[in-house]
Amino acid sequence: MADTDPAGPVMDRDEVDRALARLGQEHEAIETSLLALQDHAGRRLLEGARLTGVTAGRWTSTEAAITLLWTYFDAYTDVLRTAREIRARRRWSSREDLAELTELLRGEPVTVAGSAAAAANAATPHGGQAGPGVLGERWSLSALVDRMNELYAASLDMVVAADAVWSALPARIDLLSAELQRTSRLAHSVGVRPGEHPAGDDLERITRTLKKLREQVVSDPLAFWKPAEGSSAPGGGKPDTTVYDREARALEDVRREIDAVLAVRQDAEKRIVRLRDVLSRADRTLAEARTARGEVLAKIAATEVPVVSGPPTALQEQLSTAAEYRRHAQWHRLSPLLESLEQKAEDELLRARESLTAVTAPLAVRAELRGRLDAYKAKVSRHGLAEDSLLVERYEKARRMLWSAPCDLRAAEQAVLRYQQAVVELLGAAPGVPGQGAGPDERRGPGT
Repeated sequence: MADTDPAGPVMDRDEVDRALARLGQEHEAIETSLLALQDHAGRRLLEGARLTGVTAGRWTSTEAAITLLWTYFDAYTDVLRTAREIRARRRWSSREDLAELTELLRGEPVTVAGSAAAAANAATPHGGQAGPGVLGERWSLSALVDRMNELYAASLDMVVAADAVWSALPARIDLLSAELQRTSRLAHSVGVRPGEHPAGDDLERITRTLKKLREQVVSDPLAFWKPAEGSSAPGGGKPDTTVYDREARALEDVRREIDAVLAVRQDAEKRIVRLRDVLSRADRTLAEARTARGEVLAKIAATEVPVVSGPPTALQEQLSTAAEYRRHAQWHRLSPLLESLEQKAEDELLRARESLTAVTAPLAVRAELRGRLDAYKAKVSRHGLAEDSLLVERYEKARRMLWSAPCDLRAAEQAVLRYQQAVVELLGAAPGVPGQGAGPDERRGPGT
């Protein structure tokens, strides 16, 4: 829509013709815009919808504004028709005709009832010239075009915003609701139900939220419209999808949870078998540790041997519970239980191995002393000193202590050390001292 020229002196014939041509173009543009607004899909939806909240209030004033627009347009049309008729009286308009035309084209020839204008004032940021107590309002054609532009922009903004929300959100909500139903059916099939699993509670909450959201979007679309900052164009902005996006993310989280439960259903048997194997190895290791402890107590004297505990019955009971969950397809309960059991089973196997290591440590020390004694004896033999009486005496003493039961490890270690020192002294090397570094020959090992 365009503006007319400001008021001036009596117009001549050429000015009148140019003004009428311009007004005719404006009239055509205004009519086209009003018809487009009248046929706008958003306006038709608003007209037939049961509106609430912000949208209901805005639509009441917008309807009044659209009605007033047509009233203004009809008045504009009447003035333009009258002006054309006066101009058509004569080929060369008289002074009186030109004065009359000037009044029509530059004066305030349009009068509109005040009640009609007051009803539409809320649709625009600036009210019209008439207040509630004014009987009518007068307009120049230029001011009337400005007012129609203002009313049209405000009306179109409201219609476009509502239509944009209706075009975007309900369809997306319906698609998300369809996905929600599929997810809910899948969840039910694996035992994820409200009151029994957090994901089931989430699905129930998402269902309620989406239903309420759709009802609100349909009845009050403007409550979900975010105007663009700094934009004055009609329909400048975008739908507010904050709630929708939040629920979409929540549904995605639920889907991942259900996928995890499905994965449990697919490999539950393998995981349970693997758990049984780990716990069985832990039991066997503990049994071996208990046997070894008895052997150590019988063979090693003056040694503290740690007590070996029995297998934890709680893990076996939880494993039985897991097998029960699998038989009854309670996958949502089986999933967290298996994860917990797998970690506990690995910890139990590690504990059993540490117990076996701790229990057999004295036997390992005895074996190391036996190996060291035999290694030095072999070294003595290579140097032709096997018959040395001191070495034979010390070797036999250490050997009796290491191969007798129970073995006193501390005394046996001292006997081996004395034999080692005698060998080193006899071979001409510096004697090794407990806790200090060995000589060059010892660093290379007894087999060198």
